[in-house]
Amino acid sequence: MSATPSSPAEPQPVPPAVQETVRSLVELSPVLTELGQRFAAAGFEAHLVGGSVRDALLAAGQGAAGVPGDLDVTTDARPEQVLELLRGWARSTWNTGIAFGTVGADVGGTRVEITTFRADRYDRESRNPEVAWGDSLVDDLVRRDFTVNAMAVSLGPDRSVTDPFGGLGDLLARRLGTPGAAVESFADDPLRMLRAVRFVAQLGLTPDDDVVAAMTSLSGELARITPERVQAELSKTLLQDAPRAALELFVSTGLADVVLPELPALRMEIDEHHQHKDVYTHSLTVLDQAIALEKADAAAPSPDLVLRLAALLHDIGKPATRRHEAGGRVSFHHHEVVGAKLVRKRLTALRYPKDVVEAVSRLTFLHLRFHGYGRGEWTDSAVRRYVTDAGELLPRLHKLVRSDSTTRNRKRAAALAATYDSLEQRIAELEAQEDLARVRPDLDGNAIMGILGLGPGPEVGAAWRFLKDLRLERGPLGRDEAEAALRSWWAGRAG
Repeated sequence: MSATPSSPAEPQPVPPAVQETVRSLVELSPVLTELGQRFAAAGFEAHLVGGSVRDALLAAGQGAAGVPGDLDVTTDARPEQVLELLRGWARSTWNTGIAFGTVGADVGGTRVEITTFRADRYDRESRNPEVAWGDSLVDDLVRRDFTVNAMAVSLGPDRSVTDPFGGLGDLLARRLGTPGAAVESFADDPLRMLRAVRFVAQLGLTPDDDVVAAMTSLSGELARITPERVQAELSKTLLQDAPRAALELFVSTGLADVVLPELPALRMEIDEHHQHKDVYTHSLTVLDQAIALEKADAAAPSPDLVLRLAALLHDIGKPATRRHEAGGRVSFHHHEVVGAKLVRKRLTALRYPKDVVEAVSRLTFLHLRFHGYGRGEWTDSAVRRYVTDAGELLPRLHKLVRSDSTTRNRKRAAALAATYDSLEQRIAELEAQEDLARVRPDLDGNAIMGILGLGPGPEVGAAWRFLKDLRLERGPLGRDEAEAALRSWWAGRAG
């Protein structure tokens, strides 16, 4: 079991300018001001801590004012005392985390979580701590994940900043370190390693060498974490503005081998000279380009988790389909089919919602369809099928296919872009003539049953599918033409 250090760290001096900045930020929040007054009047300490302090300092450094987001407060008051102090003041309270010392409250529309000083121990078999109340602020801060989250601002009259582990210096230097030994911290709670990955993307921090070494040596411990929590951290990372460096850390430390092994598997040597076929780097570049296209499209959602997962995972079928061909060539036939199945299996294992799983799998399956377009000779039928198969995913498919071009050959890149431009133009022209978003047979099920004299059953479904294919192939038909085609098809089946 791990324990808190036998002696607290020496508090680091905080520059007066920072003290003044933080004081003014806290005083801009009436909730924090009144909360501090209520706790002080009752003889208790109260401190703003964690991400609230970190983000407030970051905002101040960027010329912004205020304490962003929800508020995290720590106190020496016990949970039942906190509830009593909130009675009649908070709009509502909740105690779902009270076993861990946390009381939640809604104060004037602001969400506050107030947690009693903790001095927990971990059993190293799960990430559940043996909860123990602490007696000092510094002992509470040392058990936090990273130094940038181990700073506190007193809500008492002095508004003093407590920074015992140099979190402010690390924040200014964009450095990610731990209050104690990284290997101890991550062994206590392996989820912290994924939080380290996220903070690289979210805050632009660079992890210390000992943090990277601990992540690498303890990567296997990530298997102790539930898929739901892994998925939440992975998603948060992907939804940041620039997740590439974080994903590179995720892979290089071996964390991805544990929870998303298909991603590091993309690092392949494929020819007789052992030249590196960097499908992995290609996938990261596709992700970069997809994010850029996503941000440029004001009409589309951003950040877009489905698009980003598809960009990252669209080629994960390649390792399983790699074949060495004559002349040193390598092929990946049908990797989109295999990849779609792998995507579905992995994202399901990570407990992604079904609609996300199906959308990412579908985009993976369709991402090569464009390359059958050749130099622009697609028929109207092929265009209809492209649009129909993509359905509501078509805007995302456009972005994914365009992002999938990572060639450094400018002429080839320009030719691919121009070809896709022409495809989108063909789609627009055909949409002006017919409703491509709702391609349906020219006869519905009732009409089919009436014409063929059938009751409900599988034969009606087969007839419907025949008419749907005919509609895709030939475009809108009149009722007479559709009926004649249906009768001819039915007669052929009967014969």
